[in-house]
Amino acid sequence: MDWNDQAILLSARPYGESAALALLLTRDHGRHAGLLHGGQSARYRALLEPGNLLTAGWRARVADQLGSWSLEVERAYAAPFLDDPQRLACLASVCALLDGLLADREPHPGLFGATIALFEALSTDVWAEVYVRWEIGLLEEVGFGLDLSRCAASGQAASDLFTGNDRLSHVSPRTGRAVSASAAEPYKSKLLPLPPFLLGLSEGGPEEVQQGLALTGHFLEHRAFAQRHVEVPSARVRFVERYARIHRP
Repeated sequence: MDWNDQAILLSARPYGESAALALLLTRDHGRHAGLLHGGQSARYRALLEPGNLLTAGWRARVADQLGSWSLEVERAYAAPFLDDPQRLACLASVCALLDGLLADREPHPGLFGATIALFEALSTDVWAEVYVRWEIGLLEEVGFGLDLSRCAASGQAASDLFTGNDRLSHVSPRTGRAVSASAAEPYKSKLLPLPPFLLGLSEGGPEEVQQGLALTGHFLEHRAFAQRHVEVPSARVRFVERYARIHRP
C-alpha cells in the first residue's frame, strides 16, 4: 500500500549502514515513521532538518510494516533563522513535543495546521505569544485542555468578567480551570498566573510569555508527560531557559 501527504519532519536518526529512520507529522495520517533509504548521505542532510515542510510518499507491502519514504522539501522553516538561536530553539521544542506526545498514526489535521501557522509566525514580532497559544492547543489535543472560559469559583463567564475590574487572573494547577482575581486572592501562592494576552486583554510581551510558558509547562510536565512516565523533552527545557535568559529584567 502507499499514500502521499504533506508532512513536517519531527526527527531523523541513522538506521543500519546507510538509511535514516524519519518520524513525520503528516496532515492526514498522523505521526508516522518510515525509512529513507540513503538517508545518511550528504544528499539528504538539508532535507532531514526538523521543522522542514515536506511532500511525503509512504510505501509498504502491508499497513503495519515500517515502510519507506520518498521525500521532497516544500519549505525549510529553520533556514531563515540559522543566526537566531531563540527561534531555532522554539522550532526544536515544537518538533520534540509533537514527537513525544502524539500516538502513532492518529490524524491531527487541526494541530498540523496550527503548527504550520506557528512556523509562519516565527518571522513576526509575536512569535513567542503564538507559541504559548500553540502549547495550549497541543494540551487540548492530547486530552489536557485548560478551561479559560469561566471562573471555576463563581461560574461567571470570562466575557462577563472582562467588563469589570475582576478578570480571570489565575489557573488551578490541579484542575486547569481559571479563577478570577477576587476568588484567587486567598490562594494566590498556590495558583498559576494567567497572562492577560491569553484572554485577549493585552498584546503580551516577554513577562507575560514567561508566565504562559510556566503555565503550559506545568501541565506538560505533571499531566501530559507524567502520564507517559517520561520527562519533558530537553529541547523544550532549553528553549524556556534561553527565552528567560535573553529576556531577563
